[in-house]
Amino acid sequence: MSTCSTVSRQLDEPLAGTAATASTWLLLEQPGPWGVKALTSSHLDPVLGQALEAAAEGMGVRVALIRRPGRHADSGGPSERRVYAAHTVPGRAWLRSATTRDPRELLALDLGALGAGDHRGFDAVLGGQAHTGDPLALVCTNGKRDRCCALLGRPLAAELSASGAKGVWEVTHLGGHRFSPTLLVLPYGYAYGRAEAHTVKEILHSVQDGRIVTEGCRGCSAWERPGQAAELAVRTALHEHTAGVLDVVRTDGAAPRWEVTVAHVDGRRWRVVVAQGASLPPRPETCGTSVLGAPARMDVVSVRELTPSAPARGEPTAVA
Repeated sequence: MSTCSTVSRQLDEPLAGTAATASTWLLLEQPGPWGVKALTSSHLDPVLGQALEAAAEGMGVRVALIRRPGRHADSGGPSERRVYAAHTVPGRAWLRSATTRDPRELLALDLGALGAGDHRGFDAVLGGQAHTGDPLALVCTNGKRDRCCALLGRPLAAELSASGAKGVWEVTHLGGHRFSPTLLVLPYGYAYGRAEAHTVKEILHSVQDGRIVTEGCRGCSAWERPGQAAELAVRTALHEHTAGVLDVVRTDGAAPRWEVTVAHVDGRRWRVVVAQGASLPPRPETCGTSVLGAPARMDVVSVRELTPSAPARGEPTAVA
């Protein structure tokens, strides 16, 4: 029986506009095995995991567990764990790091402030500081959610780590199992699908230079899915690879059709029409079910540059 990722690849399902949405990511190192809902089904205290999930609800923060590539033994004893927070909104992106011996310290964080891009509470509670090292490459490997993540994600993470690539972690969930192996790169928050080791290395080198690779890109997590597709369409049309220079400033409409305004830091703007379609023929969206579905896809209908005499309607509002 074919896996969901094999079918998606064979049908050439588009990647743009499929990234998980979160303006801020909060990552806690947790060795050992992960269950389907890793925050409450791992060696992390499930009460703590449930409390973090509840605190993050509606705050623009996505909480995930990470672990080093390789064997996942967990002695259960006290150990120092790495914690990261990353804000992905263009022009205000940052990546902070800290360590903790007591993950319950995370309950003291103001996740509303983190979601809004304020890292001062993170620094005060955990002693966080700016992460000045290599970008983070988070590879989804949670086979309990979908076997493709284990079959394809774990070998990718292991290969990257063995090759000397820095900042590589396994992560519990990035969404879109059918695009495995999936990858999130921080601090800029761009997600990738059907990733291969040589392309990931190119992506990481580009991020170090403040540049974004658009090939295989699913979108930036700072925006909802129509905005992800629109921003990637403008990047592609302009051959614009510099990070942080494009922003989704307005989204009008509702499913199945939106008009998205994308702005460049140099003052130019584009209106991008995005339509929601269905990926056909129906297929299982995950290996864990036999139910057939038609995953939503974001199709860019048109990209039009706005002139000064044709501004976007109304006052710009950010989409997070």
